[in-house]
Amino acid sequence: METGTETFSLLQLFQMGGVFMWPLLVFSVATVALAAERTVYLMYHNLRLDDLKAAVHGYIAQKDFAGAREYLSARTKRRIGARILLTLIDRARLSEHRMEKAVEAEAGSCIGRLENGFNFLTTLGAVAPLTGFLGTVSGMIGAFKAIAEATEVNAQIVANGIYEALITTVFGLIIALVAVTAHSLLTHVVDKFAAEVEKTCSDLITELATAAGNTGDAAQ
Repeated sequence: METGTETFSLLQLFQMGGVFMWPLLVFSVATVALAAERTVYLMYHNLRLDDLKAAVHGYIAQKDFAGAREYLSARTKRRIGARILLTLIDRARLSEHRMEKAVEAEAGSCIGRLENGFNFLTTLGAVAPLTGFLGTVSGMIGAFKAIAEATEVNAQIVANGIYEALITTVFGLIIALVAVTAHSLLTHVVDKFAAEVEKTCSDLITELATAAGNTGDAAQ
């Protein structure tokens, strides 16, 4: 970072920021770690549903529920959508209402696992700038104390104290920006998946009920 004709390293800026830079350092590490972990998790668990829906649709058309179950069971390790649709196939003999309840519970559980850590990103996005502002206020107090104790007050004393105090606010805002951006992008991915799950299950429930001849609340 360059200020005027001087260039400061991150270590120097950290030292100039004072004690409040330590919690900000923890927040920054936590934000990057959470964002990276959730990104890898979502990428590992393939969230595509179109190919699963097409395959299951073919099995249902042939009334081959065992084939659909075998197809989905082989893909449950990395395909969260396969787990949800497998729950649907396993309850193909139930009424539409009971199938909906079962798949809603499974989908809610799976989506909840996808959203693990999202609340922490929200919290970090709120706490980091407040911590930075608190550090700035603390620095300003020190700056005004130095002014009060100085025999001669000049612009340099005031300016140095102020820009050093504002370092924590800058770092806090940067952390908040990363946390909020990561949260928004990851939430968009999960929300899109949830909407696709709802539509896919709605379509397949009707097909299953028709293929299985479900009209009542019979148990599987």
